Amino acid sequence: MNASLDLALIGNCTVGALLDGMGRIVWGCYPRFDGDPVFCSLLNAEQDQGFFDIELIDFARAEQAYVENTAIVRTCLYDTRGGAVEILDFAPRFELFGRMFRPTMLVRRLRRLEGSPRLRVRLRPVCDNGRARPTTTWGSNHVRYVMPALALRLTTDVSITAILDETPFFLESTATLLLGPDETVHDSAAETGRRFLEETERYWQEWVRFLGIPFEWQEAVIRAAITLKLNAYDDTGAIIAAMTTSIPESANSGRNWDYRYCWLRDGYFVVNALNRLGATRTMERYLAYIVNVAAEAGAGPLQPVFGIDGRARIDERIAEGLAGYRGMGPVRIGNQAYAQVQHDVYGSAVLAATHIFFDQRLTRRGDVTLFRQLEALGERAAKSFDQPDAGLWELRNSSHVHTFSAVMCWAACDRLARIATRLALADRAAHWQGTAQRIHAVISERAWNWKRSCFAATFEGATVDASLLLLAEVGFLEADDPRFATTVAAIETDLLRDGYIYRYLVKDDFGEPENAFLVCSFWYVNALAALGRRDEARSLFEKLLALRNRHGLLAEHIDPRSGEQWGNFVQTYSMVGLINAAIRLSIRWDQAF
Repeated sequence: MNASLDLALIGNCTVGALLDGMGRIVWGCYPRFDGDPVFCSLLNAEQDQGFFDIELIDFARAEQAYVENTAIVRTCLYDTRGGAVEILDFAPRFELFGRMFRPTMLVRRLRRLEGSPRLRVRLRPVCDNGRARPTTTWGSNHVRYVMPALALRLTTDVSITAILDETPFFLESTATLLLGPDETVHDSAAETGRRFLEETERYWQEWVRFLGIPFEWQEAVIRAAITLKLNAYDDTGAIIAAMTTSIPESANSGRNWDYRYCWLRDGYFVVNALNRLGATRTMERYLAYIVNVAAEAGAGPLQPVFGIDGRARIDERIAEGLAGYRGMGPVRIGNQAYAQVQHDVYGSAVLAATHIFFDQRLTRRGDVTLFRQLEALGERAAKSFDQPDAGLWELRNSSHVHTFSAVMCWAACDRLARIATRLALADRAAHWQGTAQRIHAVISERAWNWKRSCFAATFEGATVDASLLLLAEVGFLEADDPRFATTVAAIETDLLRDGYIYRYLVKDDFGEPENAFLVCSFWYVNALAALGRRDEARSLFEKLLALRNRHGLLAEHIDPRSGEQWGNFVQTYSMVGLINAAIRLSIRWDQAF
């Protein structure tokens, strides 16, 4: 059976896992998002290992959905003889003893619904990126899976023999499976699972209750918000680009990358989304992460992507033990983009950090010391804005002076001027305002293509790319500036295909892109709204919503011809694009009644 991205995400901001429509866990890394993929059948389907399956004998059909306003997935399996079973899957997350309890644990609660359902539990973890199986030991109520760098313990009230031998058993009432740290569970599996379920359900419903959401598209925004939260690593505040590695951007393209890391470029958009949602704790943790890695860079260059623990080196290698999504390798572990020169990161970091100086809800407020640290980024931006780089699309074998990178360098200086004004540092405000004006003038001259009457993707260039849709978003142009309208028109001419915006359509290291990068279409929605073309914006937004899988989730790319999702999953950029566009387009609450 072909793998697909019709998957549900569960997690607790320490670990995450993906379930298919049958309730099989097909992806999950331990002991954290960027760890060893203990469950990896999503990328190794032919090996018949790397999954956690609750198989119903004589299976007939399945139903699956999230428990409303939670990260708990309910799967109902029905057999041909009138039997039915419910599976509730989640990772525990709730407040305990004054702090957040979020163990490296997945919980599976089974309940008989009808008849005499007969089940088989197949728990087949792997290690070393799919190359090995763990050593197994067991006791009266648990099974231990021992790996070189990790040991997991399954505590359960299911027969241990049935687990080890994968023999079928009748589910009389309920059963619980707790897969987590190699530690003794002091209460019964059933009682522990029940309590964890109740507390986790309560946590998520309370978290959702305090979100600021638009009047329209509430379900879509809530699901996107929960998903964004699940992609946040609580321990450091980092937010990953996606849970997976090496889901190709299009079939057999070789565009397979590891997205289990934190890109500073995402910072501006993610922080904006969290701010608009009112998810200030997650936002504050993420801002702290960004400020910390930026401060570590000091006066040196700032790299574009970091590990979730803040580490700088995330060297890329091929996982030989994993065949790839539908056999479309290679599977990459690590991402060499960390070593690239991408000048837009200076603007991304400063734009995100600006909230610390202006948002009075935050516990940590910006001060002169932090401003001085950010000035080092501004100095790098001022020196780098007109120099070649790999750009936000991370070209591996070419470099240009990219307009978007230059604009983000301008944004860094512009925001530093505003922060300095806020701090009553008149001389620094004047310095950064003058620097921003100088950069703005150079970009306006060198990136403007007079023949096409639009901004080009590169200095002295003739082609456009989708990042130019953000010129008004970041404040480089006013939305009513005629140059913005003509640039959007050029993007429509060059990049609008089959109703979606491509990031670019020129050949790169892997040829011409075949699928559309979803967030670019959300940027287009926002640009249309800014230009007053709201009916067009709403129509396209509804079309994009229809691309979500049954659980309301989006990957990175879409095949415009088939509507199939491609690229790493669940994609933070896509979900943030959905949130920001929905909030922008929705009618106000006071207009609704």
